[in-house]
Amino acid sequence: MDPVSHGIIFWLIIGGIAGALAGRIVDGGGFGILVDIIVGIVGAFIGGWLGGALGLHLRSGIIASLITALVGAIILLAVLRLFGRGRARAP
Repeated sequence: MDPVSHGIIFWLIIGGIAGALAGRIVDGGGFGILVDIIVGIVGAFIGGWLGGALGLHLRSGIIASLITALVGAIILLAVLRLFGRGRARAP
């Protein structure tokens, strides 16, 4: 198997790492492995779309995929926090 292939296992691993890092950067802590993976995968799509829209193209590879997913996940979490400010958080 090509180590840079974008199979489901690859996306789960990259998504989990990106989501966990983004959760720690934006909120100070992760949200659990399942939510971190979902945030990272959705972030990968957001980062990929945004990079294409802005004409920014990272090289292919694991590090480029991680950076793209991380940037997208940070944007996603920042937007969610922006709209979630009106809700009270449980202590």
